[in-house]
Amino acid sequence: MQPGADARGGFYCFIGYGCGVKKHVILKIEPGSIAEELEIEAGDELVEVNGQPIEDIFDFQFLCMDEYLEVLIRKPDGEEWLLEIDKEADEDLGLVFDDGLMDECRSCRNRCIFCFIDQMPRGMRKTLYFKDDDTRLSFLQGNYVTLTNLSDHDIERIIRYRMEPINISIQTMNPALRVEMLKNPKAGESLKRLDELFEAGIQMNGQIVLCKGVNDGEELRYSIEQMMKYLPLLQSVSVVPVGLTKYRDKLYPLQPFEKADAEAVIDLIESYQQKAYAEHGLHFIHASDEWYLTAERTLPEEARYDGYLQLENGVGMLRLLTEEVRQAIPEYAAQNGTAQSGRVCIATGKSAYATIRTLADAVVQTFPGIEAEVRMIRNDFFGERITVSGLITGQDLVAQLQGTDLGEAVLIPQNMLRAGEEVFLDDMTLSEVRDALQRPVVVVKSSGMDFVRAVVSQRA
Repeated sequence: MQPGADARGGFYCFIGYGCGVKKHVILKIEPGSIAEELEIEAGDELVEVNGQPIEDIFDFQFLCMDEYLEVLIRKPDGEEWLLEIDKEADEDLGLVFDDGLMDECRSCRNRCIFCFIDQMPRGMRKTLYFKDDDTRLSFLQGNYVTLTNLSDHDIERIIRYRMEPINISIQTMNPALRVEMLKNPKAGESLKRLDELFEAGIQMNGQIVLCKGVNDGEELRYSIEQMMKYLPLLQSVSVVPVGLTKYRDKLYPLQPFEKADAEAVIDLIESYQQKAYAEHGLHFIHASDEWYLTAERTLPEEARYDGYLQLENGVGMLRLLTEEVRQAIPEYAAQNGTAQSGRVCIATGKSAYATIRTLADAVVQTFPGIEAEVRMIRNDFFGERITVSGLITGQDLVAQLQGTDLGEAVLIPQNMLRAGEEVFLDDMTLSEVRDALQRPVVVVKSSGMDFVRAVVSQRA
């Protein structure tokens, strides 16, 4: 390729050889993109944008917002091209990298007493044992981070790029207790990062994994009162019970929460919800669905979830599904009629069983030709204390359903599978489960309409 004019009014030229700060090798080029037009190819390396080296995807996206760019590309043989590009402000270059973060994910430096990964059996796929603690993934994927491995440079970038909301694993506002819970001497001091983010106007969400006899009771009360100082930028905090598997040998002796414990947690949280709503118009502090199920209490009304800011932590998932199914049933009936027939088996975990049973009954009442049996799958793999459907394995599903009358199909929630793949947590594939059960296994997405459609539309 020779120096010359490009079709976009800029120019390109080779400027010899050099070396970049980090290697960002291009995986592929989007068809019809600016990159394809400039003959950038897979295997080329992105070195700089506007004279600045690229640390990660945030540098790249931020710098590429300009309408005029100077992009330095290094070819596999070491030749470098400096490309001048005129484009629209929101126009993408069309470069795809092997790693969406354009950098290595930062691992966790803590040894938390409640860590779920430490409670997993040996022999599972390696990726399940990786503990991330990366604020960039908090912004991109909603992961929760502890702030313990943040540098001043990291904080500066969060503020500059407005990487918000940041999801933070707070656990406790007592610095000494946080050090003990996270087993990291920096854990208490890192709480000061909340002040820096607050002063910069960065929106945040929080999480507390509640451990019986550790950060509950008066410690929880203290934490809530301290966290309320960051309202409204700390817009929500979820309180979830610690998950305890059967693989806890030589780990911190944590105990499960019982009904009376759950009632006390709910009472405390709801008292502060009233205060926060009166002062800020947000309910702010939320108990996950599991607390209400353990306490055998009715889930809060929809308005109390503030728009479901903590769904990924199991806060309001069952309420949202209930409301959506109630709306979806008459809509589906109006479009398709009620003269439907079929029989299905719905598999779920212990936590959601009663709600799913109620919703399935509501569907059957409108479509009397439908039979829907809900099966509660016991978690033998991790232990019976693990009751959520997202941690049910393929082998437990097969062991408890195989050889029984399953109707035309087995319905399972999407969260039983690895994101974007047809693989269960134990590496058993969806096709293997289908073969074992000798029935179609239908993956149901999260919306109420998806649930109604899946229950009603199966045919022999």
